[in-house]
Amino acid sequence: MHLSRTSGTRRGFVAGLTLTAALGVTCLAPGVASAAPPAPAAASAAAFVPVQGELMNYAVNGAKANRGQTLKVERAVAAAGGTVVESYAEIGVVIAQSDNAGFAAALRRDKAVESVGATRTAPVAATDATYGVSDPLSKGESGHRSSKPAKNKAVGIEAFEAVAVDPSESQQWDMAAIGADKAHEITDGSRDVLVAVLDSGIQADHPDLAANVDASVSASCLSGVADSSYASWQPTTSSHGTHVAGTIAAARNGIGIVGVAPNVRISAVKVVSDDGYIYPEAAICGFMFATSTGADITNNSYYIDPWQFWCDSDIDQLAVKTAVDRAVQYSQGTGVVNVAAAGNSAIDLANKTVDDASPNDTVPVVRQIDAGCEDIPAELDGVVTVSSTTSTGALSSFSNVGLGVIDLAAPGSSILSTVTGSGYGRSSGTSMASPHVAGVAALLKSAHPSLAGEALSRTMYDQANDVACPSTAATCTGTLDDNAFFGDGLVSALHAVN
Repeated sequence: MHLSRTSGTRRGFVAGLTLTAALGVTCLAPGVASAAPPAPAAASAAAFVPVQGELMNYAVNGAKANRGQTLKVERAVAAAGGTVVESYAEIGVVIAQSDNAGFAAALRRDKAVESVGATRTAPVAATDATYGVSDPLSKGESGHRSSKPAKNKAVGIEAFEAVAVDPSESQQWDMAAIGADKAHEITDGSRDVLVAVLDSGIQADHPDLAANVDASVSASCLSGVADSSYASWQPTTSSHGTHVAGTIAAARNGIGIVGVAPNVRISAVKVVSDDGYIYPEAAICGFMFATSTGADITNNSYYIDPWQFWCDSDIDQLAVKTAVDRAVQYSQGTGVVNVAAAGNSAIDLANKTVDDASPNDTVPVVRQIDAGCEDIPAELDGVVTVSSTTSTGALSSFSNVGLGVIDLAAPGSSILSTVTGSGYGRSSGTSMASPHVAGVAALLKSAHPSLAGEALSRTMYDQANDVACPSTAATCTGTLDDNAFFGDGLVSALHAVN
């Protein structure tokens, strides 16, 4: 459960934004998402005879998180016919790649390995097979292809609507709704505060963002390995990350709009593939890179593919969820506040029963799900999960809800912000609500530098303006100060700086 709760765990592009992504038509790779029990630990991975299969990526969790044990996992990966893509001794996670059909089974026999799971159901594409250098500018990014239907990853979203490129602060109903306009009379935030935007990249030379994008701490994680070259983390076909960044920190410069925290720094951490997917290895890399570069806050307007919900009952999904959770908990342990969009499928995350949208990289199947199946990162412990509201203060029709899942609410319908091409546009989704909370967290951190991690999150919960359940909404359970639609309430920028 999140920081404001007492028990359990809860809570991907998006949770927040509809990406137009190519839905794969390849068959499920052999052995992927198998519910078979792990093999006995007595056998050795080295004794397993490799069998040619499809090229797949895996999250491998070591029995312990230290360098010595992680080295043992790396050796086990090699012995099982795999290669190490990236290794994180701090959390005991190794990202590996192999075309050995028995790779996972072999590793499950090794005492150094706690669990292992395929990070996708489709084989790694030839263009994704080489790790180390990401070159997204040579390919279409984020899956916004007019020839493909939109992949509804937790959102009903309207398209970006072009508006005149001129001072438009008066059109930002969202800033007034959370008191950001009044907060700016006190402070625009501190340059000491850094917000990492895990998304589709940020147009670094956008006139409303150039002053605040910190290129020295930006990177692409598309390959599973952080690539800090400038070109790697620039957006190609998607405005999503640039739109999110503008809501957080568009500069106060007499141009266009103003963000919630217009003087803080932002970093671009690109985790969305050219086909519009956020695979686990990219997200793990994103959390670890943001933490290592000193981010105070991360914004996560997505859910991790290919499963809308990652289930404990599946051996592969559980292993991957464990790896992502280790990265999230590690970052939070250092004082990072991770903010995530709740999703836009109008689902009650506290009472979910069916998933018919997964896996989205091959062929979706209808499956029964329960509390052990979670939207990640939104339902992971300690993550600040955000629902979306309209200009009238009502819950947005697309927003996911859930008692004990939603922490805060923020504006997410028809939000005006920056888009690629140095322009501006409107978009809707919990993807747009989440950065409002990330921006408020940045203002709060600016006003109270000693606050970090759980203390900062709890303060935002305490400062939120209570929003009652609509009298006509029987599904809105809970109390005035904590309910299924709005959590602890509408986030307040004004209270943060007071």
